[in-house]
Amino acid sequence: MKTLRSLRFLSRLAIVLSEVCALPLHAEPLKSFRDCAACPEMVQLPLGTFMMGAPKGEFRRNVTPVSEYSGDPKNPYRKDDEGPQHLVTVDIAFAMARDETTYDDWMACVQDGGCGGYIPAETVFRDGPNPIEVRVVGTYPVLYVSYFDALAYVQWLNDKTGSDAYRLPTEAEWEYAARAGTQTTFPQGDTITSEQANFSKQLTEFVMMQKMPELVERGVPVEVGAMETANAWGLRHVIGNAMEITVSCYTKQLAQWSVTSEWFEATMAHCAKRVLRGGSYKSSIDLLRSAWRAPLNTDHQTSMVGFRVIKTLH
Repeated sequence: MKTLRSLRFLSRLAIVLSEVCALPLHAEPLKSFRDCAACPEMVQLPLGTFMMGAPKGEFRRNVTPVSEYSGDPKNPYRKDDEGPQHLVTVDIAFAMARDETTYDDWMACVQDGGCGGYIPAETVFRDGPNPIEVRVVGTYPVLYVSYFDALAYVQWLNDKTGSDAYRLPTEAEWEYAARAGTQTTFPQGDTITSEQANFSKQLTEFVMMQKMPELVERGVPVEVGAMETANAWGLRHVIGNAMEITVSCYTKQLAQWSVTSEWFEATMAHCAKRVLRGGSYKSSIDLLRSAWRAPLNTDHQTSMVGFRVIKTLH
């Protein structure tokens, strides 16, 4: 009898674990499409369920803690806004742009009379003893764009395609897409290399307090098709290169909505800060985790921030 009860318990446990941990996989490349010549290439993502947020102890750095990363003597390095972990079901079908919105994408909008006519800066500085200015036009991610700028691009896309389906992702949708069926620290696994993401070797060595000669210091963004950065769903540079703007209001802890439609409804609220995801070319490796998040003032423009769009699929 005891053995039977044990078997029943293990059977129920297996069912629960399959529901919680079984994440959508695919054997064939996901369907992609482009709604117009100037529109981004979109990847249609599967519906599914994922565990949102970081488990306790995932955030790691060895440098003396500062600001929001400060904890206490027993837990000196913590980041409380990445939890609590909770299960989220994707109940709104959507496609996400394969790449971050590029400078060329943005200028197509401007030249078509959209995006408020705003022309972002064309260069960034590569730091070092002899800093140099590097042009980031063409298929580099567009930078120096605010949350409001991103909304203007979305409006142009909708006008161009005669729809209201294009928008910015919620942070739940962004994390689901970035994880691509994983629950590891990064989309590619529990570790990443400088060929899988564009991030800062110098800052990583500083926060980890150790030399990491295997890493590469680029110091600038790369073009969206450069490097082997695609996650399992073919989305490139979801971590590193440019931090990505989401439509979600920033909160000091994750809201615990259980379906993505609830996350979307919450975006109707007015707020001064929206959520950034993904880390950038100037970030240390710990900021490239799938669960990492940070606030962004809605009118702030910086050389580290860009965006990518999604499209609701009816």
